[in-house]
Amino acid sequence: MKSVETTGKTIEEAILMAVAKLGVQRDNLEIEVLEQPVKGLFGIIGGRDARIRATIKKSIKDEIKEFLSRVLELMGIEARIEITEEESQIMVKLSGQNMGLVIGRRGETLDALQYITNLAVNKSRSDCKRIIIDTEEYRSKREETLRKLAKRLANKVQRTKKSIVLEPMNPYERRIIHSTLQNHPYVTTYSEGEEPYRKVVIKLK
Repeated sequence: MKSVETTGKTIEEAILMAVAKLGVQRDNLEIEVLEQPVKGLFGIIGGRDARIRATIKKSIKDEIKEFLSRVLELMGIEARIEITEEESQIMVKLSGQNMGLVIGRRGETLDALQYITNLAVNKSRSDCKRIIIDTEEYRSKREETLRKLAKRLANKVQRTKKSIVLEPMNPYERRIIHSTLQNHPYVTTYSEGEEPYRKVVIKLK
């Protein structure tokens, strides 16, 4: 990232010089004090100005792109990374060849990639945002599939009066099942088991 070294009678003055040189707001700079100011004898002899290094902070989008590029390269996958920042979350869309490898079995690789990206990018930031990674509209297709599955199984529970335990799902997929059936007149849902084998149970009310 771009950085400059500046001096001033005080640290504050040196920082203001850096702000002027880099053309960004102070909040967007990381400041490293290289030398503290020293007052000279009679304010003249032997004095020393403050010296700092100011570096423009990486944006969260920069960090996401840098991290994902490195991980995808290690996976041997070339992908275009498009990032859209929203108020509470960041959408990351991957496109390119071999996106099936990125998705993995039932989206497990995509979920793992999303999980480690959230950990790596948010660990040292105060402005944490949820990062959602998608490719080939997998998440919307998977959500539609799960909603249809939930409704079909709810009808089966209503008809047979027997509870149904679904296969293990991640928290995102379990929420889809719960939200789809939360207002169902005849069945209710709950989760049981420990991660990563936690399952949704659909039972008669």
